[in-house]
Amino acid sequence: MTVALTAGGVTVLADLSERRLPAVTYWGPELPGLDAELAAALTATSYPVAGSDDAEPRPRVALLPEHRTGWLGRTGLSGSFAGVDWSPAFTTTSVTLDGLPVGGFTAAGAGRLEVTAADDAGRLELRVVLEMLPPGLLRVRAAVRNLAPETYGLDELVLALPVPSEAVELLDFGGRHTLERVPQRGPFGFGAHVRENRKGRTGADSAYLLHAGTAGFGFAGGDVWAVHTAWSGNHLHYAEQVFTGERLLGGGELLLPGEVRLATGEAYESPWVYAAYGSGLDEVARRFHRHLRARERPVPAQRPVTLNVWEAVYFDQDPDRLLDLAERAAALGVERYVLDDGWFSSRRDDRSGLGDWVVSPDVWPDGLHPLVDRVRALGMQFGLWFEPEMVNPDSGVARAHPDWIMAARPEWPVESRHQQVLNLAIPQAYEHVKSQMVAILKEYAIGYVKWDHNRDLVEAGDRTRQGRPGVHAQTLAFYRLLDDLRDTFPELEIESCSSGGARVDLAVLERTDRIWVSDNIDPHDRQRMLRWTTQLVPPEYLGSHIASGRSHVTGRRHDLGFRAATAVFGHLGIEWDLAEATAGELADLAGWIAFYKRERALLLAGDLVRMDGYDDRVLVHGVVAPDRSRALLAMAVTDSILPDPAVRLRFRGLDPGRRYRLRPVLVGGPPSGLLPPRWWGEDRSGQVLTGAALERAGVACPRVHPDQVVLYRADAV
Repeated sequence: MTVALTAGGVTVLADLSERRLPAVTYWGPELPGLDAELAAALTATSYPVAGSDDAEPRPRVALLPEHRTGWLGRTGLSGSFAGVDWSPAFTTTSVTLDGLPVGGFTAAGAGRLEVTAADDAGRLELRVVLEMLPPGLLRVRAAVRNLAPETYGLDELVLALPVPSEAVELLDFGGRHTLERVPQRGPFGFGAHVRENRKGRTGADSAYLLHAGTAGFGFAGGDVWAVHTAWSGNHLHYAEQVFTGERLLGGGELLLPGEVRLATGEAYESPWVYAAYGSGLDEVARRFHRHLRARERPVPAQRPVTLNVWEAVYFDQDPDRLLDLAERAAALGVERYVLDDGWFSSRRDDRSGLGDWVVSPDVWPDGLHPLVDRVRALGMQFGLWFEPEMVNPDSGVARAHPDWIMAARPEWPVESRHQQVLNLAIPQAYEHVKSQMVAILKEYAIGYVKWDHNRDLVEAGDRTRQGRPGVHAQTLAFYRLLDDLRDTFPELEIESCSSGGARVDLAVLERTDRIWVSDNIDPHDRQRMLRWTTQLVPPEYLGSHIASGRSHVTGRRHDLGFRAATAVFGHLGIEWDLAEATAGELADLAGWIAFYKRERALLLAGDLVRMDGYDDRVLVHGVVAPDRSRALLAMAVTDSILPDPAVRLRFRGLDPGRRYRLRPVLVGGPPSGLLPPRWWGEDRSGQVLTGAALERAGVACPRVHPDQVVLYRADAV
């Protein structure tokens, strides 16, 4: 039995012959004319016997790799009944496609293939799902159920997809707080390349996406296969090549010792592992973008310009100062005002009050009503900061319920940022957080929540269960709390912030509307962080702010033009004490906000394009309208490009045969050190070129100082 699914220019072929678990025998560009005969040729599943290999040919590696088939790499299911029955032999009992039984050869478009199986001892039941989504994106997951009277201890459940031998390079990501998503690249060697994350959240240094591709693959070309584990707790990604040459990409949840023990009838379901094929990194990215843009509650391109007051006031909850910021923001055209940390309980610094979600009467004797009412009267939405999963030891909730703190032993774990973790898997702790948040959201007209999570989970045990590991249960409780709040407040928007960008994955993005890319808003660093965060997340989800002239994180100073031209390629916001801005800066800032409002339908809904062929000093990227009628382009220079010859601006993604007028876009003052090329013209009307000429030949670039951006627009004529 074989099943072929094709969507978005991608085909996947699954072999289920001889009642084995499904094995992918082809995953790549669409195969036209695929029929039973061609499928049979592609699914000739056996590998030859050679030397001292297995005694007989073994089948292709299943989505859930099985040790008993002779596979000696990482197995998909690892567990046992107190040390026995640790290598189950599964036999398929049913196969359905979109809920209907299938047999023989079946070809379909986007669809959901579901396989159930039982082990030879009748002690375990397995369900494996492979789903082809309309953008050509795959996702796979599995669930195991214990049918035996004894407890089954699950150690690991991971899934893997094969990639061909021409996938010889790997690309994934590292990073840290304030420098998230730093790419790292190397050969696809023998053995396993394993990226484990044990932080209890996705992690600023997570693999993010693990790519395998042909030699030299880039944004525009080369065959690329990628996987992403959609899980916000401990997780792993891995690439593996065995001595017979087979290569796999896989992932799943990383379980701590004894974390999942299944009693009779209980089941564990893995997170989704997403998989994308594309010709170049941009095509891979666009598959994820189209998937998120098609979710049940899509994020609109008309994203409101946001002011977050954190870097303006920090913990200084001065009502007069905050009201003044609201007046200044509204005058510039800001559409959403967000009050950050410090509005509740005893929270005058980061050492106390966290976990007591009650408006502080000390600084807000009339509650938040004066601020909320004024913000809304000025025509802006009001947003509020929470950190629901964390507590200060110096807080009412920690003093009253010390047993709610996650710990593996009687004493609490090491502190981080003066915080401990509240165990949301305890029903009473969950209700404490939920009821206090619901009370605030019902009392005030709040349209937006900035949801923070500022520490890793260390020794995250459940003290009500003898300190057993609790990261899995905590992650599920976090999802449940998000879902409950969204059900209660359907119009509420939620941002995922986690020490900046430490909780960015497709599972959290199913439930939130925005991510905070990094606590570092320095545009020199943000240029690359935005560039690579878009490998998974479309720009309308990226919190992208214009900060003050001197970065609070790096200390570097930058022109407003560089800060703004960096930020407009995401969900634009401001993180700046506007009372300190000069009249000229405010005028230029208003101009950038007006530009963003005019262009956000393209900036936040267009197709991402990133150009290869430049060194690290020059970054060229942009967005193209889906109908290829126009584009907005950026050339960022982050270091000196002297001496001559200067680089040339090339840009792809437009219709090769159409003509476009390319011209510079100058908002406010010109970039520092600007020496424009002749083709701009004295009136800056630009030049008419075909899409093909712009991609292959390009145009001369201007001279600018380091840390500057030059924007261009291309309009079909």
